[in-house]
Amino acid sequence: MMNSKAARLVPVVGAVCMAFTLSLGAQVQTQSSEQTTGSAKTVTVEKGEVVYVSGNDLVVKMADGTIRHFPNVPESARATVDGKELGIHDLKPGMHLQRTITTTSTSKMMTTVQSVTGTVWKVNPPLSVILTLEDGKNQQFKIPKGQKFNIDGQTVDAWGLKKGMRISATRVVEAPVDVVTQQAKLTGTMPPPPPPPPPDVPILVVEEVPVPVEVAQATPAPAALPKTASPVPLLGLLGLLSLASSLGLRTARKSR
Repeated sequence: MMNSKAARLVPVVGAVCMAFTLSLGAQVQTQSSEQTTGSAKTVTVEKGEVVYVSGNDLVVKMADGTIRHFPNVPESARATVDGKELGIHDLKPGMHLQRTITTTSTSKMMTTVQSVTGTVWKVNPPLSVILTLEDGKNQQFKIPKGQKFNIDGQTVDAWGLKKGMRISATRVVEAPVDVVTQQAKLTGTMPPPPPPPPPDVPILVVEEVPVPVEVAQATPAPAALPKTASPVPLLGLLGLLSLASSLGLRTARKSR
């Protein structure tokens, strides 16, 4: 067929050939099937705080301190914040957002079967064969290396094909395919309410305290001291001074 690798060309005749001819009237029929061979799931959580919103532009400070800019956020994007569905124009600075991304990777084996029925018009062994299809058009197909054909109970190779033989060929291709799907969920919480303003009272309260007035009072004269001393010592002192003076005068005369 079109690709010799992983292809299988199986010629048949008779009733089987007729069955292909009558089915749907298609020239080349393709059937595909898939089989899951494995799957893996990863969950990534990103957290951040809204720092700027303008139109459809969003700037978020991530949990690691980096700043991320999300330009042209679509109108259809929604975030569940405190149970409410919000759009880009409803976001406010201070909101905390959390995006949970679930990535599912599924490994599958895709099997494609292509069948064609026609009459041999020309053979170029061992490379290709040209078949005349049901609509009268000729189409060339490559023959896989080593392909054998069973015609009327006899096994022949590409060299055994002759013009006018009616055959049906089937090409089977198997290819592994990895299917990756992502599901993102955006949730958030409103910023905490601002603290209430302080009560409207002055910080300092001035209280007028009456100061007592001191009344000036006349100071009474001190009372007379009691007479406790005697004049005798004073008289003795005066006599002593007189005696000293007389002695001094006498000494002065003698010296003259």
